[in-house]
Amino acid sequence: MTKIIFMGTPAFSVPVLNEVADQYEVIAVVTQPDRAVGRKRVLTPPPVKEAAVARGIPVYQPEKLRDSEELATLIGLGADLIVTAAYGQILPNVLLEAPKHGCINVHASLLPEYRGGAPVHYAILDGKTETGVTIMYMVEKLDAGDMLARRSIPITDEDNVGTMFEKLSEVGASLLMDTLPDLLAGKITPEPQNPENVTFAPNIKREQEKIDWTRDGRAIFNHIRGLSPWPVAYTTLDGNNFKIWQAHLEETDTVLPAGQVARTTKHDFAIATGDKTVIVPEIVQPAGKQKMAVADYMAGAGQQLNTETRFGDL
Repeated sequence: MTKIIFMGTPAFSVPVLNEVADQYEVIAVVTQPDRAVGRKRVLTPPPVKEAAVARGIPVYQPEKLRDSEELATLIGLGADLIVTAAYGQILPNVLLEAPKHGCINVHASLLPEYRGGAPVHYAILDGKTETGVTIMYMVEKLDAGDMLARRSIPITDEDNVGTMFEKLSEVGASLLMDTLPDLLAGKITPEPQNPENVTFAPNIKREQEKIDWTRDGRAIFNHIRGLSPWPVAYTTLDGNNFKIWQAHLEETDTVLPAGQVARTTKHDFAIATGDKTVIVPEIVQPAGKQKMAVADYMAGAGQQLNTETRFGDL
């Protein structure tokens, strides 16, 4: 049976691991180290580690694979193939060249678009109506390897990063299983990426999370969806951060000052954008509070909102 080393870290990678492990011999799993999570900083294993442990697969967690003692160990395992899915590190060439069938990656975009660590975020932020998964050979340059297979799926207005990650992880697992037999049999001709169509999706920076209310409503709506459920878009209210986890877009007849509260009811409120639209928050998180439904916010602190209230920097 084909011996495979699997490398991945977040929940996105788990369905891919499970499909591979069901049909092939996964001899080792490589993932990121356990990290402190939440306000209480509880040391938490990555989802892939939990899935591997449940299956009894040996797990390696080097902080930096390139400079680790585990690198020689992994090469010595004699894997026929390495499969990666959102592992989080660029692999050294000595490892890429070790397996007979090379190293392939399950990447959550339609390459050559959105090379990098946040392809799902940027697809939504940019207002794309379609994205997908690419199976490609790994090279030392970021997401630049030849492509083996691609599969697209739509992005709807109801989608956010969380829902698309779930969908794409299942698509990635299915596409990988469809691709592996032909790959191992030498029946696939890899397709080079067109350098003219390359775009990048670097990890989201803190300054990208802040909402600019002068933008058009569709762009702000995409901004909120494209950062939910992590790292979450925010604005300011009375000098304090105010997160908006979920919202919808409505059209209006007039253009109001950007960031101004356009209306309030007992159940919700609307914020003016840079065009004839308003953003209506559905799930919010005021500073120092847990996230909550907007109706709960309006029953409490939200009663202070009125049409003279402004969100964002004045």
